[in-house]
Parts: sequence; structure tokens; C-alpha cells
Amino acid sequence: MLDPIHDECGIAAVYRMDVRPGGSISSPEDERNVVRLLPDMLIDLQNRGQLAAGITRYTEEEPRLLDTFKDVGSVTDVFHLTYPDPAKFRGIMDRYAGRAGIGHVRYATCGGDDKNYAQPFEHPHGRKWKWFAFCFNGNVANYSEVRENIISKKGGDYHLVCENDTEVLMHHISYALRGDEKPDFVKVFRHISETVDGAYSLAFINADGDLVLARDPHGFRPLCYAVKGGVFAAASESIALANRGFEDVKDVQPGELIHVSRQGFRVDRFAESPRKAFCFFEYVYFANVASTLNEKSVYLTRKRLGEALAAGEKVPTDPRDCVAVPVPDTARAACDAMAYKLGIPSLEGLIRNRYVGRTFIEGKNRIERAKRKYTPLPEVLEGKRVFLVEDSIVRSTTLRVIVRMLREQGRAREVHVRVACPPIMAPCSYGIDMSTVTELFAPRLLGPQPRRELTAAELKRLSDDLGTDSLRYLSVDELVRAVGASEDELCLGCLLGKYPTPWGARLYEEALRRKDLPQEGRTYERLAAGGTPSP
Repeated sequence: MLDPIHDECGIAAVYRMDVRPGGSISSPEDERNVVRLLPDMLIDLQNRGQLAAGITRYTEEEPRLLDTFKDVGSVTDVFHLTYPDPAKFRGIMDRYAGRAGIGHVRYATCGGDDKNYAQPFEHPHGRKWKWFAFCFNGNVANYSEVRENIISKKGGDYHLVCENDTEVLMHHISYALRGDEKPDFVKVFRHISETVDGAYSLAFINADGDLVLARDPHGFRPLCYAVKGGVFAAASESIALANRGFEDVKDVQPGELIHVSRQGFRVDRFAESPRKAFCFFEYVYFANVASTLNEKSVYLTRKRLGEALAAGEKVPTDPRDCVAVPVPDTARAACDAMAYKLGIPSLEGLIRNRYVGRTFIEGKNRIERAKRKYTPLPEVLEGKRVFLVEDSIVRSTTLRVIVRMLREQGRAREVHVRVACPPIMAPCSYGIDMSTVTELFAPRLLGPQPRRELTAAELKRLSDDLGTDSLRYLSVDELVRAVGASEDELCLGCLLGKYPTPWGARLYEEALRRKDLPQEGRTYERLAAGGTPSP
């Protein structure tokens, strides 16, 4: 994607149990620092967030039973994984050694971009089972309501420092743990499901040696787990487990939690699932192409998206003067599959400078960043009819620059943009950093009314604005077939303006109401509490 949008993050967790599956006692080789696995797991989830990273470890061997290490930067930067000082990494791992731990990579869709907003969030307490840390991937759609609920609790005991959804969720977990007896975790997370409208796949760990993984009742965001010997591990994506040697990876189902302790683990249901609503964008863009989500290969899904693009192609495709070029890197699988079906070469005509850095947080001039980040190759493009394959178009600012670069620097004869996704027509309320209508390319030119498929006239208007010779998207039906799920199993809110939860619909109405007003902040942060959204 040329104009990056960002997911709420990625999570990971590990636990060294005293029993292996089947009941036998762990062998001596399992007596190791399993927290050491977390930085490597987070690197495999780095595609989900590059703004900050952190871990919380649990150990019975130190007075500080829980201890959190986090900072702003990539996983490599935060944990000092490379030259010039690898000794710092070893020092961090020695200090944060433990039986169990949780980890997080973050991109901010809510809150600031300093260390205080990095996750995990730790909540100290004198009682071990009330002293906990947690991290999550997603977004609290009813943030304003949840915030008001917690700060208005009798006595005014709760105070917000960070003013983001992670903090209000932390306080609601704390509230659910109130009392003199340790509650059942099913009851704790049932309270969360009854309080929160939105997406949350989360990892929770306390100073009493409990690890809990939970996935919201709609299953918006991915979460999976596996066991190897006496070690339990979980992560947002299967690649983080597979690359550590874990096999037989399973998905945490919507509304399920997994409670892990020294004695083993168990799976429980904390909330009924009214319907599945997995974010289709995970397959299109967010997830690592090597991951498997909901038992479906991300790579094979993107391959089918490219084949669907080829099936609908009407522009002549003579292999002697045509070339398919992917936008690096998430569109590559779709581009290769489309080109193969059409019988034309798929070549790297647009090279990404991998050393530019995290350009999406380095200033506001996307045009200049695009010029620094991408280099067209005239050796591939000159005189050719170029099919530029993109995974999706959200804001389009950078895409216009790329099209111009392909013509001027690459000397392409024609540029035809093919998008392996339907047009984004509405905001997201569940953890993707696009919460206003006015920032979206297609609604800005065509109006906010969602369409399942665009007309030829509408496509021409968008194409002319981009400066391309033609533009074509996949339809909603083509997308759903490629994913291999029914429409009722996916969240298609940003395509159709129909949301699986009441607050998703309410935020969309607010975004439409404010589309012609000055845009300050995100919709879910602006919306004042009060009133009840329509079901």
C-alpha cells in the first residue's frame, strides 16, 4: 500500500508450564528463559506496528513478580538486537527472564506516540492476582462511553493519565477484579464483553502466575496458539509460532479465552458469538503473507485475488509490450498471480528503498516521502503498457506521485492501475487508522454512498483524478469468493458502510455528519458520551 494505514498492533505470549500435554512433568531442557522467545516473535509481527514495542515478564524468582520493559521504536531498536551493542540485548533478556511473558508491537490509532502509550500496560497492586499487565490488538469503538463509565464510578476512584482506549480497558479489567476473593476469569472477561463494543484480541498476565488470552465475540482481529513440549505460546499471527518451531497452530475462536498456569491450560467461552466478523483487510494487506488466519493461507488468498483481477481484464495484454508491476511488498502475490494468468511478465519495476525508515511518522509531506521511498526502473518500464498492481487504495496521495514517476522517470507508455480489493468507501471503527470519510479517496470524488461495484463512469472519474490510463477494482463478491468465507463471516464495514456492532454504525453516522467540517482527531475520540446507539 502506497499510503500506509495501520492496524492497532500485534501481541505475543509465552508460558513454561510444569506439565506437558498428557500430564508428564517437564524435562530439564524446558527450564529455560522462555521470555527470550518474545523479541523474535515480535519481529515476525513487526508488519503490524513499528511505533513501539514492549514485554512484561512473570517470575517467581524475583521480588518484582511482574516487570515491564517497553520503548518507542522498532523491535530491533527497542531490544538492541543488532550491532553495535548486542550485549544490551543479552542484558535485557537476563533482567527480564521468567516463566512467562507477554509482548506487543504498536502503531497508534488512539493516543500519543511516546513511551507512556507503549504496551503492555502494567497495573500494580498489593494482591498478586490484582497486579496485572495486559496488551491488545484492536480498538474500543465505544471509547467515549467506556471512558465515561469508568471515571464516573462511585467515589471517583479512577483517574486517566493517557486518555486512550488501552487505559480505560485496563481500568475496567481492574474493576472486574474488585473484591476480596480471586474471581473466575470467565466472569472477568464476560464483564469486558458486556462493556466494550469493538475489537480486542488481548493478552493478560498477573503476578499470581495466570496468563489469559481472549478474543472478542466477533473475532475482528486474529489470535492463535500452540504448544510444544511444556511451552505454551500465542500470537496475533501463525508465522510468529511457526518460526519458533511450534506446530498444530490453532485459532482462538471468537468469544473464547485460554487460561494458562503452571498446571497447564484450558479453553473456556466467556461470551456468545452473535456472528463472526473477521476483518477482510487482514488477508488483503495487514497480515504477513506467510501466515494462516482462520485456517486460511494469506498467500493463497492473495493469489486468488490476483487471479480474479486477471479474469476481469479487458485491456489487451500482449506479452511483448506489457508488464505487471507490484507495489512493494504486499501486492506482490496478487500481481504475480494476475500476470501468470494473463501470460505477461511480472517484474520489479518499482523498487522500495528499505533504509528510508518508518516514513509514515516522519513528517506530513507524503509526496516528498514517496519520492525518497520509491524508484522506478526505466529498464523495465520504458515504452511498456504497465499494469501497476496495488492491494488497496485508501487516501491515494502517494499513488498519484507513483503514477507520475512511472511516466516521467520510468518512461512508461501507459499506466493501468489494478486494485486487489474493492474501493474503501467508509471509515473503520475497529482498529484501522482511517476513521473519517474525508480522508478516503473514492468517497471524496464519488460521494459517501457505498457501492458493491463501481460503474464505468465512476471508474473513469477516479482514474482521471489519479492520472492513469485506466483503473479497476475487484468487486465485493470477487473479494469474498477469494477469501473463501461467507459475507456474514467477514467485517466489510469500510466497503459497504454496514457494521457488525451498534457503535460501529454510530461512529459511521458521526463521520458522515462531520464529513464537511474541520477534521480534528479521530471519530471515536471526538464523539461525546451520551445516548444509546441503535441496534
